[in-house]
Amino acid sequence: MRDLLLLTPLARFGDLTLLLLRLVTGSFLIYQTQDNVFSAARMQIFVDFCRQAGIPNPELWAPVSVWFQFLAGIAFILGLMTRWLGLFTVVNFIVACWFVHWTQPFPGWWPALILVFLGLYFGTRGAGKYSIDALLERHR
Repeated sequence: MRDLLLLTPLARFGDLTLLLLRLVTGSFLIYQTQDNVFSAARMQIFVDFCRQAGIPNPELWAPVSVWFQFLAGIAFILGLMTRWLGLFTVVNFIVACWFVHWTQPFPGWWPALILVFLGLYFGTRGAGKYSIDALLERHR
């Protein structure tokens, strides 16, 4: 009972912690992809990596994945289209787990696997009250 009295007030920070989670996740996605977005040579290295991993049509899907992650990172930070982008993030990183991380030890799976579950969380929870999504919803 005493624990509930201590923990219950923390619930009021739920939207703030969701904002922080979106900021960190979005920043990670932008950081991980910005070199491929801004450098054709780095994008080609990623295309070759995807080809070696056995991903079909890497000339198409590598840039789609990179640009999706980059733009989703920006949108997560803003809290824009969070649910849809969360679900697309799930798909993107399940593909990464399947083609790239399947044969690795579990620690190698960790970043992609966490992004699967972050995508599920964002897809089911949404962006919270500190977001463009919430602002748009209030104006409807």
